[in-house]
Amino acid sequence: MDARALQTLRAVGTQGGVTAAARVLHLTPSAVSQQVHQLERAVGVPLTERVGRGVRLTAAGTALSEAAVDVAVALERAGAAVDRLRERPGGTVRVSAFASGAQLLLPGLLERVRALPDVRVECSDDDVPQAQFVALTDEIDVVVAHRPDGSPGWGGGVVVRHLLREPLDVALAPDHPLAARRSDGPSNEHDDEYSNAHGIEPRDLVDEDWVAVRAGFPVAHVLAAIGARAGAEPRVRHRINDFHVAAALVGAGHGISLLPRYTFGADPRVRLLPLAGVRAGRLVEALVRRDKAERLVVQRVLAELEALAAQITTPARPAPAEG
Repeated sequence: MDARALQTLRAVGTQGGVTAAARVLHLTPSAVSQQVHQLERAVGVPLTERVGRGVRLTAAGTALSEAAVDVAVALERAGAAVDRLRERPGGTVRVSAFASGAQLLLPGLLERVRALPDVRVECSDDDVPQAQFVALTDEIDVVVAHRPDGSPGWGGGVVVRHLLREPLDVALAPDHPLAARRSDGPSNEHDDEYSNAHGIEPRDLVDEDWVAVRAGFPVAHVLAAIGARAGAEPRVRHRINDFHVAAALVGAGHGISLLPRYTFGADPRVRLLPLAGVRAGRLVEALVRRDKAERLVVQRVLAELEALAAQITTPARPAPAEG
């Protein structure tokens, strides 16, 4: 049984079809179909079945696809065994992050990787609905994803490394009446006790216009929780996924929004206030396919990401007094 064909079958399953699998594998759809048919001849049973205009894996195809994971892990583990004998194991690692996560993490990651000999990181930004982050791991080595507090995990198909929890604060124009409740923003606060004691109540936001992300994206779940707590559905006027555009609209007085604290706490266009009564935050995590997680160079990049995240979330200590 050909290992490459097994990985092709696996991609058909994770990507949801031949055409999508061909895109991430950089093959033609006909080449993907040929490899799947080759496997079907080898095992003697159908591995895919027609569904409308597309295909999906049969029960046998799913079983073989899951077994292909173990094959890929074994091959990468064998390569890692050789890499451990090298003085400086290196290589190229592709890292993707959602837009605001890219802003928060990628510049610092690239700076840290400069100190790693023979390691090269190639970055991209991919802001997709929450359900699509895992599928990105087929073509990207490390996928930085986010999900709301309390949401289900990513499943057993990927290795998950927790990076940080970033609070989501209410963003107001600096001259908004509610902004006067505090003279400074919460950008240096790192715990929820602060939010509970000094936060803004969801009921105070009932009559506000919102600038919100599109449905299916993680922050949308937090806005729904605010509405449930307030007893009234938030009045969404604008659907904007780019937080920089959202900040510009808020700063110009066209509504309020939810913005991530570490990323936008110092933005002069907005005033951030923590929420009371709602656990408003997002979990930022690195997702890696199980086989790719065996690569030593991927492990090195993950270690730098974790160290960077710890640095971001550790409160700055005041300088010791002189004298």
